[in-house]
Amino acid sequence: MSKISQLQTYRKHLEERHTRLIEKSKEYRFEDESKSDFAAYKAMKIMSKLDKVKYLDREFVT
Repeated sequence: MSKISQLQTYRKHLEERHTRLIEKSKEYRFEDESKSDFAAYKAMKIMSKLDKVKYLDREFVT
């Protein structure tokens, strides 16, 4: 597996996980605020990783 395909696979995984966490955060918003905040925090951390992967992916493509 090449580096480019590994980055794209990892990027897709992070995007799916980020989407799930955002949905989870929205679901818990009215039920349990601490769970909602924790899911939002994890989503922010994943978004940071996703930004790094997008940058690296851009570097390899060009």
